Amino acid sequence: MKRLLVLLLCLALLTACSGQPRTASGPEPTEPTPVTEAASAPEADPTVLPESEGETAPIPTTEETSAAEQKEETDMRLLINDIPVEVLWEDNEAVTALRELVRDGALTVAMSPYGGFEQVGPIGRSLPRADSRITTEAGDIVLYSGDQIVVFYGSNTWAYTRLGKIQGLDGAALTSLLGGGAVTLTISD
Repeated sequence: MKRLLVLLLCLALLTACSGQPRTASGPEPTEPTPVTEAASAPEADPTVLPESEGETAPIPTTEETSAAEQKEETDMRLLINDIPVEVLWEDNEAVTALRELVRDGALTVAMSPYGGFEQVGPIGRSLPRADSRITTEAGDIVLYSGDQIVVFYGSNTWAYTRLGKIQGLDGAALTSLLGGGAVTLTISD
């Protein structure tokens, strides 16, 4: 780390002392910048911090940090008839309110089949709505009328608030899981 700082300091001093003025509108100098011994040392990888002598650990990128924070904030467990189902939850007010609702205990919803393409059930309270006209597909989880949760194994076009999307199950698997009659949905933190 000291070598990197010395290198940057030397380069800054050399650039400042080059005697050629730089302006925002003028061309960059074409002469090569002199290289000092400090500059010829191998540069440390700026994405790696020393952990202890001889070991390094990568610094998480902004994308990795944001993804981890988002997963931590919105990762809830979903069970359909006691079968765990992976869900990619939306980042919106409705999901935040749903997370608050299940923070103190699991939410169990008695779902009923409707129309041959969805399961619908009452949440027991209203959540914030941001309804928009969408065409759902198998695996979509939405909020209907602010107080009902709907899980699709088919498709429908209506005004809903998106809550999430079931991952890793195709349409046939979702139809098998949801299309055989009433199911119980459990959401927990």
